[in-house]
Amino acid sequence: MAALLLIGFINLISSAAGGAGVLLTNGLGMPQSWLAGTPLDSYVWPGFILLVVVGGTQAIAVVLQLRKSRLAPAAAAVAGFGMIIWIYVEVTILPFFHWLQPAFFATGTLQVVFALLALGALPGHPHPRSGRRA
Repeated sequence: MAALLLIGFINLISSAAGGAGVLLTNGLGMPQSWLAGTPLDSYVWPGFILLVVVGGTQAIAVVLQLRKSRLAPAAAAVAGFGMIIWIYVEVTILPFFHWLQPAFFATGTLQVVFALLALGALPGHPHPRSGRRA
C-alpha cells in the first residue's frame, strides 16, 4: 500500500531528524525550564528515544514494506502507535504547543489506520492477500 509507505517514510524522516536535532542541540532551542517538574534534567533522553525508538520502529516498518514482507503491516501499526504515544507524552509533560504535534499525531493515526486496512482488520474490507472479507 503506497499510502502506508509514504506515511512511514514521513514519520521516519521526521523522527530521525527531530531526534538527532534534539540530541545535538540539547533541545532544539527549547528552554531547560520546560523540563521543571518532569523526571528529565536534559533533552538527551527524549532525543535518544525519538531517534532510536520512534525512528527505529519507523525504519523497520519502512524496510519491511520495501521488502514486501508479510510482517510489514504489523510493523507499521507498531510504529504508528509509537508515534501516537510519543506525541501524547510530549504534549502531556511539556508546557508548550506547536502545530507539528497534532500533525504528527495525525500521521501516526493514519499509519495505524492504513496498517489495519492492509491487515484486513476492519470489518467489511477485504484482506489484500486473500480477497476475503474480515
